[in-house]
Amino acid sequence: MIRVLLVDDHALMRAGFRAILEAAGDISVAGEATNGEDAVAAASALRPDVICMDVQMPVMDGLEATRRIVADPAIDSAVIVVTTFDRDEYLFAALDAGASGFLLKNAGADELIAAVRVVAAGDALLAPEVTRRVIGRFAAGSAPIPRSWAPAESLTEREAEVLRLVAQARSNGEIARELFIGEATVKTHVSNLLQKLGARDRVHAAVLAHQHGLA
Repeated sequence: MIRVLLVDDHALMRAGFRAILEAAGDISVAGEATNGEDAVAAASALRPDVICMDVQMPVMDGLEATRRIVADPAIDSAVIVVTTFDRDEYLFAALDAGASGFLLKNAGADELIAAVRVVAAGDALLAPEVTRRVIGRFAAGSAPIPRSWAPAESLTEREAEVLRLVAQARSNGEIARELFIGEATVKTHVSNLLQKLGARDRVHAAVLAHQHGLA
């Protein structure tokens, strides 16, 4: 069962998300918060697998809350930033804060459920077109590269192949079929290459791959 924390200052939005997620069968809502400050406290107390985080909230916004949650080594929760606004500044701020996913509130019920499952499995959630926007901005130098990133010098040949496909926004299943290997093996390769690159998630690894000519 995937445990989710819902963070939004609108009760109706939280109720709608709760109804959608709990109807999935493999997802339960562990708690709710109405602002970023309460979200940080709830994340620490409840340790959910996934946090659906609104951006614009009173007391503390969702971006700062995401930053604090991700920076806390005692909290192992993946954050999906969910917003009404498809604005680049929110997208890049969310990624910089450490979010593993970015979803618009007009997404369908199936998209929300899929997003929670994908992020809970350890993957980053960005549609290919959004990934292209991210890569374009980083490649153009208009978005900062995280200081923790390191050059790719120690990847194996297979890890480099997996990275190339990650940079194309391929899922683990698609990568497995392309390379004729199992999904569990793909996950191992992704985990290893993220560690070697010093990348926080697949999206950051994709950007790094493009910047260093590895994609």
